[in-house]
Amino acid sequence: MKIAVIGAGNGGQALAGYMAALGHEVRIAELNPRTIADLQKTKRIQLTGCLQCSGSLALITNDSTLAASGADLIMVATTATAHSVLARQLAPVIADGQIIILNPGRTGGALEFHNTLTQCGVTKRYYLAEAQTLVYACRLIESGHVNIIGIKDKVLLCALPASDTAYVIEKIHSLFPCFTECKNVLVTSLENYGAVFHPSVVLFNAAAIERGNSFYFYREMTPQIADFIEQLDAERVAVGAAYGLQLTSAKDWVSEAYNGIAGDSLCERMQNNPAYHDILAPSQINCRQLTEDIPTGAVPLVALGKAAGLQMPIYSGIIQVVSALLKTDFQKLGRNLANLGLEGLSTEQIIKRLS
Repeated sequence: MKIAVIGAGNGGQALAGYMAALGHEVRIAELNPRTIADLQKTKRIQLTGCLQCSGSLALITNDSTLAASGADLIMVATTATAHSVLARQLAPVIADGQIIILNPGRTGGALEFHNTLTQCGVTKRYYLAEAQTLVYACRLIESGHVNIIGIKDKVLLCALPASDTAYVIEKIHSLFPCFTECKNVLVTSLENYGAVFHPSVVLFNAAAIERGNSFYFYREMTPQIADFIEQLDAERVAVGAAYGLQLTSAKDWVSEAYNGIAGDSLCERMQNNPAYHDILAPSQINCRQLTEDIPTGAVPLVALGKAAGLQMPIYSGIIQVVSALLKTDFQKLGRNLANLGLEGLSTEQIIKRLS
């Protein structure tokens, strides 16, 4: 299979190394010139930790269209804030039969990507899907060497429209048997747990991060922060219920995704998860846990909630606080119903649109 991986961060290099090790022709595209230069030295990616393998890269480039042209599968592993820009770049080379998977879509990724391709006049018969989260918990040791800390047992995946999901999963099952079909992209979008965990932990540890105090992001979670996260999570679950979905709580998801992690509370399960043990907090406040998870997680979640008549007070407050902290209007910059192609639709019409 000819596979393009767009984005060469932690997740992108992990995906590329694994699929190359299986013998596929893997091309990787990345804008960072230093990463490109480092990968060019060996033209290989080595995985250590939970996966022990390595594979050669067929192409290393800063041109996403060059990597994607003629590919059977396009694995998008950029930050979610780049999805719309990437869709515009790829529009001229999208071909009939190509499968595009956002790893992950965050909240509304497939909707935004599809809406952008439509605005660009793309009429090819492509297959677009989004994963609920990245398959791996992983960190780069250096470019070309990724430590796989954990592998999720189950990752939800859905196509847009949902009627394409079975086909997509069949085509990639040999690569990622953990991908599990779900009802529609509202499930993958609303079960975006990064937008539940990340902003809360950063905000409640903002002073420590700004002082440069290193700490473990998940392992050092405290009961009261975990309790706040569960209150925040209840708003997310309520949005799902408004659209006829029974979502998994953050507490239960930790156990489902990581092989039955034990613990009576969310705090205990986060602390007991070996895949989280060595993940350090970001080194600065202006980090992707805010700059990605707020505009592509919290903002569209609140938009979907308010469209269903919910108030979303805690999530709305977090958006306002982070916007003030980083002096950025995330409400304005984030994904909204218009760029998701859902503006003016009722909850029933939104559900029908995704079928």
